Amino acid sequence: MKISLRQMAAVAATATLILAGTTACNRGTDATAGTPKVTLALSTLNNPFFVELRDGAEAAAKTAGIQLDVVDAQNDSATQANQLATAATGSTKAVIINPVDSDAAGSAVATLTKAGIPVIAVDRTVNGADLASYVASDNVAGGKQAAVELAKAMGEEGSVIVLQGVSGTSASRDRGAGFAEGIKDFPKIKVVAQQTANFDRAAALDVASNLLQSNPGVTGIFAENDEMALGAIQALGAKAGAEVKVVGFDGTADGLAAIGNGTLVATIAQQPAKLGQLAVELAAKLVKGEKVESTVPVEVVSVTTSNLGEYTK
Repeated sequence: MKISLRQMAAVAATATLILAGTTACNRGTDATAGTPKVTLALSTLNNPFFVELRDGAEAAAKTAGIQLDVVDAQNDSATQANQLATAATGSTKAVIINPVDSDAAGSAVATLTKAGIPVIAVDRTVNGADLASYVASDNVAGGKQAAVELAKAMGEEGSVIVLQGVSGTSASRDRGAGFAEGIKDFPKIKVVAQQTANFDRAAALDVASNLLQSNPGVTGIFAENDEMALGAIQALGAKAGAEVKVVGFDGTADGLAAIGNGTLVATIAQQPAKLGQLAVELAAKLVKGEKVESTVPVEVVSVTTSNLGEYTK
């Protein structure tokens, strides 16, 4: 088949356009090739606390010129292990993890560090792993503060239910230990029941309802996060803040609102956005080969009606 000069010219023009397009695409790839990628592996985004943590991390990543890949394990350890395995074989330069389970995450984190990828734990630690850094609130101290606030609200006597977080997490363990230690200073207060509600509002509504039925004389509830405290408040109805005092932990917007309307006595306020920000800033240093501190504490504060205005501005 013969090809005319006009056809040959058309083929040449098409080839030129394809080459130009390919070159342009390559230029786009090269332009982003120098941007370090950091993975933020969160236990769940079905919780306002971790949404705020993510937002703080994303803002810091933008400032630092980092590509932040956020993955949500939806509170499933196996899902998180798969996400970390993907990070280990990809182009990730550092990983920030908020583990679903502090014990279960250990082997996946060990694989990352063996591959030369530094890992920062945020809010919850990882047991049995070599972490580059750990950014967290002092949960033990916060638990003690919660005990003090609840005891004051109860007149330093009565019976208490404790709603525990996700079993196996350092946050739940440490807050619970701090509360147990702090409540010892009030011998007229007795913990009559404690049960996990997995840091979840709906689960706490069910758990609190059942525990209140079997312990009708309860006058105080400590929930290891605000979401569970809000679930307990739903279970209590008109009794919340009146007959039964409730203290939470986290300082979320909904928790602060509950203090304002009198159903929540206090919350131990963390700074989730600050946790995310600091974790990304540490990751940025590690990517550059700089040294970081092994532990970075973030202050927690007891928020009650007396200082609520400082946190709701």
